Amino acid sequence: MFDLTGKTALVTGSTQGIGFAVAACLAGQGASVFVHGGTSAGKAEDAAKKIPGAKAVCVDLSEKDAAAKLLDATDSVDILVCNASVQFRKKWNEITQEEIEAQLQVNFAATLGLIQQFAPHMKENRWGRIITVGSVQQYKPHKDMAVYAASKAAQMSLVTNLAKQLAPFGITVNNLSPGVILTPRNEDALNDSEYKKQVLSGIPCGFAGTAEDCAAPVLLLASNEGRYITGCDLVADGGMRL
Repeated sequence: MFDLTGKTALVTGSTQGIGFAVAACLAGQGASVFVHGGTSAGKAEDAAKKIPGAKAVCVDLSEKDAAAKLLDATDSVDILVCNASVQFRKKWNEITQEEIEAQLQVNFAATLGLIQQFAPHMKENRWGRIITVGSVQQYKPHKDMAVYAASKAAQMSLVTNLAKQLAPFGITVNNLSPGVILTPRNEDALNDSEYKKQVLSGIPCGFAGTAEDCAAPVLLLASNEGRYITGCDLVADGGMRL
């Protein structure tokens, strides 16, 4: 099961954290993987070296033509995982216009741009898997990340819309919404013992997840075994949204 031999995958934002775990997982099942870094070619290359057969690509998703550049760099892929995101922890009335636009560009506009670029190849092959990475904040928005939460909710709306349109071509479109995951992005905040205690008290399972806890659901959605799942939001949050 879950054999991806002969498939090619692009995982954006995959030099560390959830993205790296997903890239490694897909490669482990036989996929040829492109590891993507936003601004550091060195980081992308270092990450790719840790995954057998992986290739590195570096394109800044804040650039308007980023999706076209990634298509040029990869030619085409069968599995597109839109994991890269930008997050600013600021109160809604203090966040700047530049910070708003940065989050909407990378977290939403770039996702649509990537699908626009890569879906035609999938349609020709009548097989494709598109997986976006959202957030539990679609359900329980953090008071200091209103724009980030809104951008992820917008992305989920896009998934729902496109899943129906692309299904006749053998393409599934799904979203993964992680909860509190032990990644570099969350390390600083969770180093505060009181804050960590408060966060964990809101998770019925009682613990924070790992990047690997997110990679396994993505593997299902990327595989032939996930062919009957589309338009879905698969939530990996230990019950935090409940």
